Amino acid sequence: MYKEFQEFLSKELSAIEEAGLAKNERIIVSPQGAEITLNTGQKVLNFCANNYLGLSNNPKLIEAAKAAMDTHGFGMSSVRFICGTTDLHKKLEAKIAEYFGTEDTILYAACFDANGGVFEPLLSEEDAIISDALNHASIIDGVRLCKAVRYRYANADMKELEERLKDSQKQRFRLIVTDGVFSMDGNVAPIDKIYELANKYDAMVMIDESHSAGVVGQTGRGVTELFKLEGKIEIITGTLGKAFGGAIGGFTTGKKEIISMLRQRSRPYLFSNSLPPMVVAAGIRMFDMMKETNDLQDKLHKNTAYFSQRMSEIGFDIKPTQSAIIAVMLYDAKLAQDFAARLLDEGIYVTGFSYPVVPKGQARVRVQISAAHEKEHLDKAIAAFTKVGKEMGIIK
Repeated sequence: MYKEFQEFLSKELSAIEEAGLAKNERIIVSPQGAEITLNTGQKVLNFCANNYLGLSNNPKLIEAAKAAMDTHGFGMSSVRFICGTTDLHKKLEAKIAEYFGTEDTILYAACFDANGGVFEPLLSEEDAIISDALNHASIIDGVRLCKAVRYRYANADMKELEERLKDSQKQRFRLIVTDGVFSMDGNVAPIDKIYELANKYDAMVMIDESHSAGVVGQTGRGVTELFKLEGKIEIITGTLGKAFGGAIGGFTTGKKEIISMLRQRSRPYLFSNSLPPMVVAAGIRMFDMMKETNDLQDKLHKNTAYFSQRMSEIGFDIKPTQSAIIAVMLYDAKLAQDFAARLLDEGIYVTGFSYPVVPKGQARVRVQISAAHEKEHLDKAIAAFTKVGKEMGIIK
């Protein structure tokens, strides 16, 4: 049968390529940072990493990881409840709970697993999940694994959310779930209003802080800090793979009874290897650094404001942002791919995003700012965007 299937796949892949939707991987041969080296030998400025605080190659985190390999070895060869839990894992879970002002934390291999494993153990067909239309794919997949009744509301549309809450009153328990920062647009969910509606209609709230933790809020503690709701949200999921060092690892933090139930029944936790000690130790050191200084968050906020303002002044169509994500809207899929390719020729590494990552007709180049960027990096990127934008007729 594979011959027929092979022909089918070849046609599908060709169609993807012809539509300008193919996702090609460039190969990096250096550590992640503001400047990286590709396998072609080209040195480029990286504006498409989730390396918001510039910690992906931080010497202190590398030192902590190396030390953990000496004391705890390379890997655990086990899931947590068998023989995969070390003192480091428990310490990191406590650090995360302290950082977000929550009661307890559970670690996962990635936030995709955290979101995939949170709904099914907690909710049944008697309950309701009310989800923002632009939530991350991991949330969507997690919801699919749960038998709860599903409702959806338009992105950050509080009027529609209220209608869905009214519709779901016949269910036993209601859970509103939203990204803290929506990864393709960069907008922050109106958590203050969501929380008010949750109280009004007797619902719980879950926030995915993957793109907001370390970024949003004065000290980077995410949208609960921004809206002064620390400790009041039932469930928060997040990742160590973005602002918090950029390696791997996810977590769910929140009410202690919820976390306890996830330890008993969450399948990605029960059936996945424990995080390597080196990753956990680097995470502990990272959260210690977050307590010591706010310099990285301050620099990130300054960099983002400068880049966003300059790009708008030049004439690019920029989505309003409250995060470190700046969406440069081009709308056409092939144009976005070609624009990103031309920028690479100018030494600026960005990625064009199109369907199915974003809706059809909403193609864009997503720029991600980092505390690792210096002003000269930002100015070089702005100059490259301006040059290519004029050449391709995007700006005047």
